[in-house]
Amino acid sequence: MNPLVPPHDTLSRLALIADDELSNRVILKALIKKMGYRVIEAQNGAQAVDLFKEHQPDLVLMDVMMPVLDGYDATIQIKRLAGEQFIPVMFLTAMTDEASLARCIEVGGDDFVTKPYNHTLLAAKVSSMERIHGLHRDLRGLYNRMYRDEEIAEQVFSGAVLAGNTVPEQVRSLLKPASVFSGDLMLAAFSPSRDLHLMLGDFTGHGLASALGALPTSEVFRAMTTKGFSPQQVLSAINHKLCQLLPTGMFLAVQFIRVSHKLDHISAFNCGMPDYFMLDDRSRSIKHVISSNTLPLGITRELDLSDTGQHIQIEQNDRVIMATDGASEARNELGEYFGIDRFKQSISASAGLGYVLDSVEAALDAFCGDAEQDDDISLVEVPLVFELIPAWQAEKIDNGIKPESLGPDFDMESDSVEFQITLRGSQLRQANPIPMLINNLQENVDLNEHQRPLFTILTELYANALDHGVLNLDSKLKEGIDGFTRYFEQRERLLSQQLDGHVSIGMRVHPLEHGGLILIRVEDSGDGFDFNNRSSEPADAQTFSGRGIMLVENLCESLRFIEPGNKTEAVYSWINH
Repeated sequence: MNPLVPPHDTLSRLALIADDELSNRVILKALIKKMGYRVIEAQNGAQAVDLFKEHQPDLVLMDVMMPVLDGYDATIQIKRLAGEQFIPVMFLTAMTDEASLARCIEVGGDDFVTKPYNHTLLAAKVSSMERIHGLHRDLRGLYNRMYRDEEIAEQVFSGAVLAGNTVPEQVRSLLKPASVFSGDLMLAAFSPSRDLHLMLGDFTGHGLASALGALPTSEVFRAMTTKGFSPQQVLSAINHKLCQLLPTGMFLAVQFIRVSHKLDHISAFNCGMPDYFMLDDRSRSIKHVISSNTLPLGITRELDLSDTGQHIQIEQNDRVIMATDGASEARNELGEYFGIDRFKQSISASAGLGYVLDSVEAALDAFCGDAEQDDDISLVEVPLVFELIPAWQAEKIDNGIKPESLGPDFDMESDSVEFQITLRGSQLRQANPIPMLINNLQENVDLNEHQRPLFTILTELYANALDHGVLNLDSKLKEGIDGFTRYFEQRERLLSQQLDGHVSIGMRVHPLEHGGLILIRVEDSGDGFDFNNRSSEPADAQTFSGRGIMLVENLCESLRFIEPGNKTEAVYSWINH
């Protein structure tokens, strides 16, 4: 037995007969009672509506021509009162012209019987209405179960996917799903060096099916971001995971930005999504357009993301506006699309106001009116302000452990754990050694809040060795409006060539009773530099070179360069409180 369908008991069913002719009501009542129905009677359409409200019958037999309120208008009201419930209305009419019969169906009638009645035909039509009523009841039960399952799944989705987001309060978002589930996905997390990774994704279609990939996507995104992997590595890992899980025809289009913790540039990626923009804050004019230059994720395992990023120099208060295609493809009641031109106009209209999204949302609402939403609409606005990046959780500790304070018997070569990694040739382009080093550290030392500064120290020293030692890049390339773009284009061009150099990173960890020391040595195959004449002036917000090394000096107990300048030695210390 189907648990959604209660046992069929016709004796408990109630029929409403509405006819102003007594003789017709008597005949119909006798016939309907033989079919197992109880019967109530109405003499006009108004009375029929009142009886329907009071008794909620299972079947309505409606005459067309009646006083007070005719059968057409009475049926319209009854169908409105029934709402989502299927209550069959069968018209009783002596009229046989097509227009009158068509009108019966137009107002909500489900069938009609012409007078005089054919008893066999009437019984067959009533039986048919009973079967349709049962199917509607089954369907409503299945829908309710599906809706409940979606509600449970949505709670899991929110808890596992959205609750793990680390979204700065300065970031504004508008997420409007077209159904219970959204196929759009916004993820945000900070790397150990405090770079902000923010991804806006759009799965194929919308609803539960399109949200199935959200959980593995969010897990990969957060795990790799918090371990310090680059955007290209994060996107490649998500692509690999989705290729394993998603069926053919489903994929994830992505807009992805990394905001540098120095707030001097962003790295922007677009995998199969509409254009998105970086804006000037004051004029709200578009400074940069980030267009798609690669396939969405989940289509092919061979997706190469190494040269797909744009590295854009930013100014304080610039803004990034990201949007899924649900915004530009939103339609009004006439079927017209909102379009990219209206989207840009709504951005321009926000000049002198607060958040851009307020203007865009108002324009979308005014344009769409009461039109049904076809697709998920997601918008994200990222103001590039210093408050976006969190302050250090662990600055250099003034009373930290200094090697010289441990006395003459302390030996930096003993009582330690040591490991080293060397990258050569193509591995300098393909591998990121910093997450691996941090993982090794975590296995030997409980870093807690010291993971972030150590990650920054290692990242800055490695980047300095690779960029300026092996690749011989000049930091002066970063100067000017398009400086960062030129610098990273040159960097990627050099990395794509045959590399003969190497970078070695060695670490010696000395756990102590109340803290510890970490000695970090970095060496590259470059010619070195004149570190004795390196400027000691503090770098300001407009300086694009030297700030990384100054940050390392601030975080470490000591930092020194060894002749000829291609070797660096840093000591990081901490005290457990």
